[in-house]
Amino acid sequence: MGNQANAAYVLAADFGAGSGRLVRGALEGRKLTLQEVHRFPNDPVQLRTELYWDFLRLFHELKQGIMKGTAGLSSATRSISVDTWGVDYGLIDRNGRLLGNPRHYRDARHGEWMKDVLSVVSEQELYSMSGVLPQQINTIFQLFGDLGERAADVDAGTRLLFMPDLFHYYLSGEQACEYTIASTSGLLHTGKARWNEELMSRLGLPHSLFPKLVQPGSVLGALNSDLLQELRSGPMHVVSAGSHDTASALAAIPASASEYAFISCGTWSLMGIERDGPVLSDLSRKLGFTNEGTVSGKVRTLKNRSGLWLLQECKRQWQRENRVYSHEELIQLASLARPHQSFVPPGDEVFMSPGDMPQRIRQHCQSTSQKVPDSVGAIVRCILESLALEFRQTLDELEQITGNQAPVIHMVGGGVQNRLLCQFTANAAGVPVITGPVEASAAGNCLMQYIALGELGSLSDAREIAGGSFEPYIYTPEQQDGWQEAYGTYQQLNGLKQEQP
Repeated sequence: MGNQANAAYVLAADFGAGSGRLVRGALEGRKLTLQEVHRFPNDPVQLRTELYWDFLRLFHELKQGIMKGTAGLSSATRSISVDTWGVDYGLIDRNGRLLGNPRHYRDARHGEWMKDVLSVVSEQELYSMSGVLPQQINTIFQLFGDLGERAADVDAGTRLLFMPDLFHYYLSGEQACEYTIASTSGLLHTGKARWNEELMSRLGLPHSLFPKLVQPGSVLGALNSDLLQELRSGPMHVVSAGSHDTASALAAIPASASEYAFISCGTWSLMGIERDGPVLSDLSRKLGFTNEGTVSGKVRTLKNRSGLWLLQECKRQWQRENRVYSHEELIQLASLARPHQSFVPPGDEVFMSPGDMPQRIRQHCQSTSQKVPDSVGAIVRCILESLALEFRQTLDELEQITGNQAPVIHMVGGGVQNRLLCQFTANAAGVPVITGPVEASAAGNCLMQYIALGELGSLSDAREIAGGSFEPYIYTPEQQDGWQEAYGTYQQLNGLKQEQP
C-alpha cells in the first residue's frame, strides 16, 4: 500500500487468543486497503496453578505497533481501536492502577465458580436473564470467584474493564465498556445495552464495579499526552469500534439482504444469524446457542463450532514426521481423494487437545466401523467434509430455533482461503456460500472507526465499501444427492437427531 496523499488512515489492533497484530487501514474514496504493520505472539502465562494473560507485554506490543503504523506517512493517522476475544477482563483501582494481570478464560478454577453461581441462579434462569449460554469461561462465573478471592483489594473505586476496554483506558484515560464485548459476559439484560443490576444483586456483585456502557463506533477520547511524548506518533482519536472481534468481523460482511447465516472461520468457527432480538427457548439453550450484541444494536444468535484446528494439528504432526506440506498441497491431495469415505465429529473432546491428530482420526474411524483414511489426502478430506457437515447441522438447528431458513451463508476469516472447505460447505448446506473478506475483524474494526470519524454514514455504507474493496467469491451447491446421503450417515454416526420444539 503506497502513501496515498488523500487517504484517511486508521489503526486496528486485533488481538486473538494466540497472536495479535496491528493493521493500518487506508480509505481513499470508496476503497479500503489494509496493511499489517506489526504481528506478535500472545502467549498465556502459567503461574503455579493459575493461568494469566501478560497484559504488560501486550500493551508493549501495542505501542510498538502504533510507532510502526504511524511512521513515514504523508498524512496523520486519525484514530486507533482495539478488538479482542470475549469474556476476559481486568480490574483497576481508584487510582487507575491494574490490580494484577487479567486471568485467562481457560483457568481451571472457573468450573467450580460456575457451580457456585448456578446454586444461586439456575442455568435456565441465567439464560433467560442474560441471553448468554452458561459456560464456565463466562465473565459472570470468573468474576464471582475472583471477587471472593480478592475481596480485600476491591472497594467502591474499583472498576472492571473487558480486555479491549482495558487497552482503550490506558490509551485514552477513559473508563467505559463497549456493548458488543460486554454482551459476551452474561451480565447484561438480554439483548440490551444495559447492566443487569438485579442479577448482580443476587450474586453480591457491587454495582459500582461496572462503568458506563458505550455503543460501537464511539469516540472515547484522544491518545494521552504521555503516550504522545513516548511514541511520537502524533495525536489521534481512541475509538471503541466493534470491540469483540466477531462483532467487528460481521461489520465487514458485504451483505445487502437481511436474511443470511454467517460463519467466522479460523482455527475455530462461530456460526449463527443476526436478528432483531435474542432466541431464548429451552431448545436453543440445549442446542448450545448464545446471544451476543452486534455493532448495529442487533443480536447475533450463534454457536461455537470447530474450525481448521484439526487440519492445523495434522499439519504440525506431519511436520514432526518430516513430511512438510503447504496448505495448497493439502487441499490438492484432498481434492483427489475419494469422497464421503469417513467422518469425524470435529468438536468431540478427543480432538480438543494438541497431539497426534492423524492417529486420533484413524482410531475414531476404526472404532466406528468406517473406512480408515490411509493417506494424507484421505485424512484431510475426512476433516473438511466433516466440518462442512457440522456447518450443515448448525444451519438446520438455526432453522429449528427460529423457524426461518437462511438462503445464503456469508463466510469470513482465514478459513475462506481453503477453497475446498468453502465448496464443501455450499454442497453440504445446499445454499450458496459467499466468502470474504479474509481479514474480516481488522476490516470491520477500521470501517467502524470511519463511521465514528464521520467518513462513512452507516453500517450499510461500510458493508458496501467492504464488498467493493475485498471482492467476494460465490460457491454454488454441487453434487446434492451425494452430500445429502453423506449428511444422513454423519448424523447416524454421531447420534444426532432433529430436536423438537
